[in-house]
Amino acid sequence: MKNKIIDVKGLTKKYGNKGSLALDNIDLKIERGKIFGLLGPNGAGKSSFINILSGLSNKTSGKVLVCGIDLDKDPKTIRGNIGVVPQEINIDPFFTPLEIMNIQSGMYGVKKKQNKNLEILKNLDLHEKSNAYSRSLSGGMKRRLMVAKALVHSPTLLILDEPTAGVDVELRTKLWNYIRLLNKEGVTIILTTHYLKEAEILCDEIAVINNGKVIACDTKNNLLKLLDDKELIIEFSDKVNSVPQKIKKFIISKEEKKVVLKFKKSQISTAEVIKAFVGKKFKLKEITTKESDLEDIFIKLLKE
Repeated sequence: MKNKIIDVKGLTKKYGNKGSLALDNIDLKIERGKIFGLLGPNGAGKSSFINILSGLSNKTSGKVLVCGIDLDKDPKTIRGNIGVVPQEINIDPFFTPLEIMNIQSGMYGVKKKQNKNLEILKNLDLHEKSNAYSRSLSGGMKRRLMVAKALVHSPTLLILDEPTAGVDVELRTKLWNYIRLLNKEGVTIILTTHYLKEAEILCDEIAVINNGKVIACDTKNNLLKLLDDKELIIEFSDKVNSVPQKIKKFIISKEEKKVVLKFKKSQISTAEVIKAFVGKKFKLKEITTKESDLEDIFIKLLKE
């Protein structure tokens, strides 16, 4: 139990008189110190799950433990252990970033001696704007300020709901680096994102939610093994009239000086394919490979 920061059993959430299910009797465990990805299409139940954890919504039934604390018995302590970065940018345009941070600190009862707001702003490259009106900040700066707000009370668990939505590549990379730094310092992170490459780069474990149910939950590496498809593009120096018999069944397209093969890694290895061509005296010019990524897995799971 000590290693579990989130332990959810039979969690159900119904909305409206007809009782439409947002969460349908889900079980989920998240270990301390992980970056945990929560993926799913719009309306899958991700936000309902986050809102219940953070106290913004009441569950219909089920048991929720956060840091070993029962949500039904001590929701206030749980909220003190969680920092939430919502999708929507919600800051007062007439306050400076430092004022916003200080107000947030006061709400969590952070004493002046423990206040690290300037340090947090500096880590997020916002210290130069700490005394500027928030309305003058760029969209990317506002997004970073939302992250800073969530960190004022040094939470054990940080929930990032689409943290890089609408930001440029440079800022996204900076936020990724900061997320990794926080995680190294011991902060457990729950990340929701529609940018699947982000989850593939950052997450240790991933759960996929669809129609209120957890349809997959495993380590990133195990999920990637669900598809072992590989695509191989081979270009040759000379015209190719025929191909080795051994690999004919894997060819999906063929040109004068190029062939494209698609196969399962459990059927044949890249080395065997290359060896088949080299053994027949083919002059290889260039080889390009493409393997399954998290997006392929995500689409496969939703289809199933």
